[in-house]
Amino acid sequence: MTTASTELDVREEIPARRHELIFATYGALAPGEHFVLVNDHDPKPLYYQFAAEHADQFTWQYLEQGPEVWKVRIGRIAG
Repeated sequence: MTTASTELDVREEIPARRHELIFATYGALAPGEHFVLVNDHDPKPLYYQFAAEHADQFTWQYLEQGPEVWKVRIGRIAG
């Protein structure tokens, strides 16, 4: 379903809805797949939420780090 070119741009979403969309997108990934999160701020708190809820099950790679746009490749670990 999700490929390297899939982006989830949450910049236009209300803040209360962003994490819901992000975790739904992550939940739809098959092992080994990923998506690129596009955000208007550093999503570091989201990283900590992933670490707490999905320890050792996800990957996190910054592709772009502001100052206006942040892009993070978030993946589900295979196996």
